Amino acid sequence: MVAPAHTPARVNVPPSELLREILTARRSWSALVLFSLCINLLLLAPAIYMLQVYDRVIASGSVATLVMLTLVVLVLFLAIGGLEWARAQVLQRQGLRLELLLEKRAFEVSLRQAVFSAGRLSQGQALTDLAGLRQYLAGPGPLALLDAPWLPIYLLVLYLLHPLFGLVGLLAAATLLLLTWFNARITRAPAQEANEASRTSNAFVLSNLRNAEIIEAMGMEPAIHRHWQQRHHDLLRSGSLAASRAATLSALSRVFRLAVQSLILGLGAWLVIGKVITPGVMIAGSILLGRALAPVDMVIGSWRQWLQARDQYRRLQETLERIPPRRQRMPLPAPEGLLVAEQVSVAPPGQRTLVLRNASFRIAPGEAVGIIGPSASGKTSLARALLGVWPVSAGKLRLDGAEIHNWSREQLGPHVGYLPQDVELCDGTVSANIARFGEVDPAQVVAAAKLARVHEMILGLPLGYDMVIGDAGSALSAGQRQRIALARALYGQPRLLVLDEPNSNLDDSGETALISALQTEKQRGATILVISHRNTILAAVDKLLVLQQGAVRLFGPKEEVLAGLRAQQQGAG
Repeated sequence: MVAPAHTPARVNVPPSELLREILTARRSWSALVLFSLCINLLLLAPAIYMLQVYDRVIASGSVATLVMLTLVVLVLFLAIGGLEWARAQVLQRQGLRLELLLEKRAFEVSLRQAVFSAGRLSQGQALTDLAGLRQYLAGPGPLALLDAPWLPIYLLVLYLLHPLFGLVGLLAAATLLLLTWFNARITRAPAQEANEASRTSNAFVLSNLRNAEIIEAMGMEPAIHRHWQQRHHDLLRSGSLAASRAATLSALSRVFRLAVQSLILGLGAWLVIGKVITPGVMIAGSILLGRALAPVDMVIGSWRQWLQARDQYRRLQETLERIPPRRQRMPLPAPEGLLVAEQVSVAPPGQRTLVLRNASFRIAPGEAVGIIGPSASGKTSLARALLGVWPVSAGKLRLDGAEIHNWSREQLGPHVGYLPQDVELCDGTVSANIARFGEVDPAQVVAAAKLARVHEMILGLPLGYDMVIGDAGSALSAGQRQRIALARALYGQPRLLVLDEPNSNLDDSGETALISALQTEKQRGATILVISHRNTILAAVDKLLVLQQGAVRLFGPKEEVLAGLRAQQQGAG
């Protein structure tokens, strides 16, 4: 039978990447539900035990019955303890499993966020959120959520003991749930403000710690402290407000629960006096009510942690969706180094303003090209696009005929040498940094160091190539860091070499060594692009590419371009 035309089609929305990883362990989640059911059923044992003791043992005076009941309830308590331990272990392993499954993706996402944001230290939230989810799963919060759905079981048993007991339990549970909802409502806004203020404050501190020398030397500490203090006080104010409201409602809910437990004893005593129920039922009702309300009270106590975990889940899910995993690409032959740009336009990631427009050129393998131009003309942006670090907004940028983004980063990386304008070394040994933290080939490490004319300098360091550089290479001078970074770029004889201001921190001898290294690489057939404001480095290049205001003004053999620049200057004069 054909469905009516107005019937909407059912769309199967695939689960998100994060949810998909969580649902892969359905058996573990099913086991948690089963464990919770068994635990909550077994927790009826204390009430049944007290009911039997008061109504049967005391009335009959049978010690044998008391001993048997006590032994049975002790065995049940051991079973409860074992199931509680098993449930906690499953939750902890689920958290570890989730982090192990997603740690690579979270690291990849954090790295790509840092690349897109020019390396700002405030990025990396994905790793923090993933660790937060693992910690939440290992805490008491999920246990309360697993126990809360079994509340109707206790209310049903209370009703079976006496309808008034069931009514009191229902009203008490509804009141506590209302307090929980109200707690979430009045703490959501200040909690979100506190989280945002915390991220802003931490990002401000991290960004200024990178400029600690400037702040100290120029006496900027009081002014920087005032700016940070304003952000930090916003954090303290919002956090204190959220914590105060949550603590108030938590205390109210606890007092209410204790009062209800006492009042139900009074109700039970009144019913006992009226010969409606037995003393055992009175005691059992009080125990059951306390057990029924305990998970709700735990939910209220762990509400802030749940809200934080929910925000971490949403943030991580949105980040994974915004930055999808890299597609597996078919391996291509090792590149020869032919670079072709066809009307290439580039904008910083996440922005629309173009910093490079309609650039076209062709660079053959073995050619060395100098990229020159005034500040903010798009030189570094072009370098990032050539390396595939920044996406191309329009046009085509090809390496050996394939678009640069069609290359697998793992495959292309060993054939690329890059020396950025702001040199950063990683925490590790000198040899590991030069070998790009892959398997260290001593012969290639020494060869790259000698090519960069830094071998003798490294031998003079404490422990030589085995010296641990430390955080960002702070133990080395700017010139030493730059020359070690040059050796890293030259490691493995790359086919494409991109150097951004490679001589900015070099003395005359270092610059001579750089020019010699470039000439050696050019003779080997590597494609070389050098961005520089210093004319001395131009002795090692064959062609010049002149950028002005994000556009290619001149491109061609060095002498022709220099002649064109001189003609432009004379015409302007």
